[in-house]
Amino acid sequence: MDVPFWAWAAFVAFVALMIFLDLAVLHRHAKVIEFREAAWMSLGWVALALIFGVIVWMTGGAESGGEYFAGYLIEKALSVDNIFVFALIFTYFAVPAEYQHRVLVWGVIGALIMRGIFIFLGAELLEAWDPIVYVFAAVLIITGIRMATHDNSEMDPSKNVILRAFRRMVPVTEKFHGAKFWVRKEEIDQSEAVTDRRPLFGVWIATPLLATVVMIESADLVFAIDSIPAIFAITTDTFIVFTSNAFALLGLRALYFMLSGAMERFVYLQVGLSVVLVFVGLKFIWGDLFGKVPIWVSLPFIAIVVGASITASLLKTRER
Repeated sequence: MDVPFWAWAAFVAFVALMIFLDLAVLHRHAKVIEFREAAWMSLGWVALALIFGVIVWMTGGAESGGEYFAGYLIEKALSVDNIFVFALIFTYFAVPAEYQHRVLVWGVIGALIMRGIFIFLGAELLEAWDPIVYVFAAVLIITGIRMATHDNSEMDPSKNVILRAFRRMVPVTEKFHGAKFWVRKEEIDQSEAVTDRRPLFGVWIATPLLATVVMIESADLVFAIDSIPAIFAITTDTFIVFTSNAFALLGLRALYFMLSGAMERFVYLQVGLSVVLVFVGLKFIWGDLFGKVPIWVSLPFIAIVVGASITASLLKTRER
């Protein structure tokens, strides 16, 4: 799909506008996001993603449209699994509910930048070095197998390497200071504990809210290792890869507030996602050896597996 520069610029401008409206208008003040609001927000993001997919279909053809929808479905399904990790992080830092949306917004901004870099690096690697296909395939298959046998509840944020490095380099307060990520040292009560580090530039001290953002970003770094190769197994069109990722990430905040209290009901979701990841890993290998698997095989398979795992989960836990 040949995408002109203005289309890239227009999409990036749209994403920037949506984030600005979210931060500066819709959620300017800290508040708890209730289920009803989160459900409407999530529905809105899904509708925008589907409308964009129709535009891709109409301008780029059925093949590009199918690739976009398959990519978006994979990213959306993987984001549901990520929600449990975010809930663990918020619990570990004891982040008040009214500040969680702000943390996720900045987490999404960092994730969009990180995913953009990974996508273009991945595209360059696929173009320049053919064996990278087998590396991506191995990552997906191993991750899929691990996902089927690994419990996210075993994750311990205190052992995260990036968080530990952050705490070694940056002074962090013991208490939250509203929705602030940084406070001046004169704002700190003398009785408040601060990690034994000098304030940055002699003035600034981080709050636990910034440490939470760092942890969210480090979690997304791990998620990107799964999701970027997965969507490259569907398409190598960087515009489709980036836009499907972007819509899944933009809708992640609303999805978190809608589903975080019910994650224990998705008992078979990880099994379904593991099947999808192994499938796209094998699809990488098959495509290199025998030719590309048609999108009209991949899209129904992914939709059926994800849908079946969610349906089976809800039926299994219907008494909850």
